[in-house]
Amino acid sequence: MSELDHYREEIDKTDKEIVRLFEERMKLVEGVADYKIKSGKEVFDGKREQEKLHNLSGLAHSEFNRRGVRELFEQLMAISRKRQYQLLTENGITLPADYALMDHLYFHNARVVFQGVYGAYSFEAMKEFFDDTIESTHVKTWKEAMELVTNGEADFAVLPIENSTAGSVSDIYDLLLEYNNYIVGEQVLKIDHMLMGLPGATIDDIDVVYSHPQGLAQCREYLQSEHPDWKQQNVLNTAMAAEKVAREGLKNQAAIASRSAAEYFGLQILKEGGLSKEKNSTRFIIISHSRRFVRTAQKMSVCFGVPHACGTLYNMLSHFIYNGLNMYKIESRPIPEKPFEYRFFIDFEGNLSDPAVKNALRGLEAEAVGLRLLGNY
Repeated sequence: MSELDHYREEIDKTDKEIVRLFEERMKLVEGVADYKIKSGKEVFDGKREQEKLHNLSGLAHSEFNRRGVRELFEQLMAISRKRQYQLLTENGITLPADYALMDHLYFHNARVVFQGVYGAYSFEAMKEFFDDTIESTHVKTWKEAMELVTNGEADFAVLPIENSTAGSVSDIYDLLLEYNNYIVGEQVLKIDHMLMGLPGATIDDIDVVYSHPQGLAQCREYLQSEHPDWKQQNVLNTAMAAEKVAREGLKNQAAIASRSAAEYFGLQILKEGGLSKEKNSTRFIIISHSRRFVRTAQKMSVCFGVPHACGTLYNMLSHFIYNGLNMYKIESRPIPEKPFEYRFFIDFEGNLSDPAVKNALRGLEAEAVGLRLLGNY
């Protein structure tokens, strides 16, 4: 046997012993969980864990090993907590259930608000998601839409949250925290941008183009390569850009908006196709003031902060990993009152009635800072 084979054989023996001791430790953890179930004691005791990590790492004989022991036992303790959360769920001890379970999302004769004007992409997303019985209204800003839902003046709002080319609409994430509203649905809309101007105008007449910042960003490559001399101007909505061009009646102005906006405001399409990436889509969320989710819902959105310490985000994400929950998206946003600290928004696969989801939420509730469930849809 070579020297290397000898070391490998000894490592294999040690690893088997570690596995045996791990399973022995987990049996003891189940006893701890049983006690906590009976007594109502919280699973997570951060102060005790830090003391224990300090004492255990102090038993090692080098700085490298002290760091290694600390990391090892951080993971062991995290696994132990996850098992305890699982046992609490299996024994019927769940987080407060204040979401209404529904067979369908009812919106017959609902009042729906969208940002922009008729012909906007938000308007098109609304038409795709809802039936023709709704009563729709429009506002200038996303904040106004949120306020109408919060005040009970609208039943639902349609808001863009993500584009496949330009990325996230960060202001929407901030509004989700500012208002006590919930995501109850989503609609993905293929975005097909058109360049439009007054009837009789040509591309050679244009020297200024209007659109929403996201619309301009999605068409950046075309504008920079074909018309770098054009002045780009932001407006609140793509359809508002079309409305502005039609209202002001200047042949040097163009808008980037949808075909329906061109038709609605009587503009001429100067170029269609090739303005943005072929697979350009925007995801819209449907907002309600009522906490509800349908039986078939398979996506969840949550938000939380993390303690300002090494490894805390990894520990939070491990609740999704360990419970087999597929994460679709993670987004960070700065916390205004805490410079250079962040909240994390996560979309993941699951339903509030799933035991795995309950386990993950229990862990986040105990260990994250300010967990908010934004919706199950």
